[in-house]
Amino acid sequence: MDTTLTLFSPPPPWIMGVLNVTPDSFSDGGRFGGPEAAIAAGRAMLADGAHLLDVGGESTAPGRRPIPSEEELARIEPVVAALAGEAFLSIDTYHAATAARCLALGARMINDTSALRADPDLVHVVREHGAFLVLMHAKDGPLPHVTPADRRYEDVVREVGDFLEARVSFALANGIPAERLVLDPGWSAFLSHDPEDTFRLLRELDRLVERFRPIPIMVAISRKGVLKVPLEERDPVSQLAALIAVTRGVLYVRTHAPRMMVQFLEMARRCGWPLPTAPQPAAADRTADRAASRAARSSAAVRPRSG
Repeated sequence: MDTTLTLFSPPPPWIMGVLNVTPDSFSDGGRFGGPEAAIAAGRAMLADGAHLLDVGGESTAPGRRPIPSEEELARIEPVVAALAGEAFLSIDTYHAATAARCLALGARMINDTSALRADPDLVHVVREHGAFLVLMHAKDGPLPHVTPADRRYEDVVREVGDFLEARVSFALANGIPAERLVLDPGWSAFLSHDPEDTFRLLRELDRLVERFRPIPIMVAISRKGVLKVPLEERDPVSQLAALIAVTRGVLYVRTHAPRMMVQFLEMARRCGWPLPTAPQPAAADRTADRAASRAARSSAAVRPRSG
């Protein structure tokens, strides 16, 4: 059985190219005038070194409104139908109906920024399709859209880890194996409105990696406002931040600029930076056992379908 450690050839990190088919995403909304342009952009990212593509049809950035699944599908279905046969596709959605349709078209992963809180049916769709799943921490919920509400942390790494551990336990209790999970700590305004929280998390990310090993951690800081440079100048800073995360054990990188990320990684390897080597998939069994024990201990508090 494939796991999130064996889907792609080593060595990690594995690069997820961001393909937003939206009119209002914070960095590239409206970039693609139609599905043909989005399909071409996806193919270009694959040629540039992306291992997988993350196709999204709804922005959850500050000030954006939730949209129904029908509207989301109208945006992304032609893109998914065209690319599913030639690429590993992740679908950036919290809607069960969107996930079900895209998985039926050949997508293989769901990137749920609500961590199975927004739509109680999504966990069952993921399980029934045997899909892979990204669980993301977000300060807001159950919908993940960023709001003005702030969050204060005493220990951001521990508290983000506690949130993710609860969501992993929920996923396990509903039949999704640990071997099919990827964890995203959330970054920038998904974490808080204090930039220092993001940088503290980045500095101490190895603590989170060790806590959940070998469930892989994903860094998704690409073009985020916390980088504090003009939008058109964020790609190099984004890759540098992601590279720092990789040196702390991150195995997946979500980026708008796969080619630049490949270049940064190549330079780091040539300079002998401490990048991850091929992980040991057999260790996933031990993590599954630990996570299953946590799920069993908390089963009285977990209600399937309540999210």
